[in-house]
Amino acid sequence: MEEEKIELPEINYSDDDIKTLDWQEHIRRRPGMYIGKLGDGTSADDGIYVLLKEVLDNSIDEYMMGFGKTIEVSIEEGVVRVRDHGRGVPLGKVKDVSSKMNTGAKYDSKAFKKSVGLNGVGIKAVNALSSFFLIQSFRDGQTKAVEFSKAIVTKEEEIQSTTKENGTLIEFIPDNTIFTNYNYRDDYVESLLKNYVFLNTGLTILYNGKKFFSKNGLVDLLNENMTSEALYPIIHLKDEDIEVVITHTNQYGEEYYSFVNGQHTTQGGTHQSAFRESLSRVIKEFYNKNFDYADIRSGIVAAISVKVEEPVFESQTKTKLGSKDMGPGGPSVQKFIGDFLKKELDNFLHKHTDTSEELLKKILESEKERKAIAGVTKLARERAKKANLHNKKLRDCRIHYNDSKGDNLDETSIFITEGDSASGSITKSRNPNLQAVFSLRGKPLNSFGLTKKIVYENEEFNLLQAALNIEDGIDGLRYNKIIVATDADTDGMHIRLLLLTFFLQFFPDLIKKNHVYILQTPLFRVRNKKETIYCYTEEERINAISKLGANPEITRFKGLGEISPDEFRHFIGKDIRLDRVTMKKEDLVNNMLNFYMGKNTPERQEFIIDNLVIEED
Repeated sequence: MEEEKIELPEINYSDDDIKTLDWQEHIRRRPGMYIGKLGDGTSADDGIYVLLKEVLDNSIDEYMMGFGKTIEVSIEEGVVRVRDHGRGVPLGKVKDVSSKMNTGAKYDSKAFKKSVGLNGVGIKAVNALSSFFLIQSFRDGQTKAVEFSKAIVTKEEEIQSTTKENGTLIEFIPDNTIFTNYNYRDDYVESLLKNYVFLNTGLTILYNGKKFFSKNGLVDLLNENMTSEALYPIIHLKDEDIEVVITHTNQYGEEYYSFVNGQHTTQGGTHQSAFRESLSRVIKEFYNKNFDYADIRSGIVAAISVKVEEPVFESQTKTKLGSKDMGPGGPSVQKFIGDFLKKELDNFLHKHTDTSEELLKKILESEKERKAIAGVTKLARERAKKANLHNKKLRDCRIHYNDSKGDNLDETSIFITEGDSASGSITKSRNPNLQAVFSLRGKPLNSFGLTKKIVYENEEFNLLQAALNIEDGIDGLRYNKIIVATDADTDGMHIRLLLLTFFLQFFPDLIKKNHVYILQTPLFRVRNKKETIYCYTEEERINAISKLGANPEITRFKGLGEISPDEFRHFIGKDIRLDRVTMKKEDLVNNMLNFYMGKNTPERQEFIIDNLVIEED
């Protein structure tokens, strides 16, 4: 039998195919390598906040070296401005530090021993990704300024005399051809600035007329972020290169805030893992009882900040520490943190018997509850397997958030829907690589006031927990975004409220770590023969009618099931509209849920009457 010959097209591979990009062109073509995802400012980790952080990090490093106690920040009409009062960039290098790769002072550990920015890329990336970038240094009575556009010099001034204080001024405008329709949100910016002052006691940051300052460091951070009352006064331990704060609440789960050299490592890393393990071991040894680590850590709220010489991060955006050692020739991260806690935490618990008694009480309560539901959890796991999640309740996606490697992990999401028609429409419209769908059957149970036993006894909650893979904590979470997709009617709002109650009651860290969202879907479709406009508000509907002219066809969507898969693609694709579920320190979870989901029906009725708004035609 004669083999069939397949003619392959000729592919030329010559010198002309080898290209060398200028550094600024490489950053602009591959921004994700330098700042993570782009985004439009609706998420706290979007690129425009990374640009701000890269500039601020340099000012913070100056403060950490003992220069400049105040940093002024403003964002007005798209222009970001950061002015510190440090030493100022050496005048002969003002242009180079912002336009020559691998140029900086932080390679020499004597000048910046424990800095965040170590690779000479930071503000170069900001420069390359900005349509306007200004750097001006004030140093010993002289100043020099250079302006850029997309990292190309547009104006360079000679060194001049000045009466202004030493320091560095940077202004930039993110390039709107890269960051499309972006907008800085004050709450995200302020959260970033608060972390800086919590980690640098004595530093003042002024932002658009507001002053941020911390006297008590990480204690202030915990008080700012806790949404449940502490069971005992916050334990605060500190040494030259480490600071930790620890307390427990009656909430479920574990809540950690970790930092390296002032950088918020939102994905943890070697220091956070060492902290969790060492903390559990020290407490177990203190009480000399064979406690389960999970019982020791249940309800914990804690923060750790370490200073590491020449830290190694797992990405340019520095959200996860990879360093195994505290620095060249230094101890391991595990040993350093373990030795510190063994000495300081053990001493603290011996000296403060009121705290150690409250902590013991909390551990015993957690142990008692865990043992009480041990049999239930085993049956629940078996039931979840028999339910065959991948066919019955869950239409899974191919890529998951906890995959060790993969592209677009931050874009992985799961839609929690009500009813077969809505889940069917989303399933047919979704991106099967990144978007999963979980279908609810009827209204979930009101879980307020119930113990975690109900999570395993209730089929809907048990299967949802299994789908998310959060039984042992959110480290195994399979989707970055949990998107509640319900109808915009009273039943849909009720289901949404019941789901949020479930998350707040048993998995509050999902909300605190920015994983829970509400899907916005259009209320109206306004169209004529030439154009279709989807409207999410009454105002948008009026504007659409005005734009399309006389007698357009107007459709009012009553539920998600009415929207065809072809239409749904517009709403869950790149233009998806999401409202992130947030929590503030004022939102004490137990008090809030008790009011809205408890048995105080007359009180709620009075609240509704007092806040009722009647719209006139």
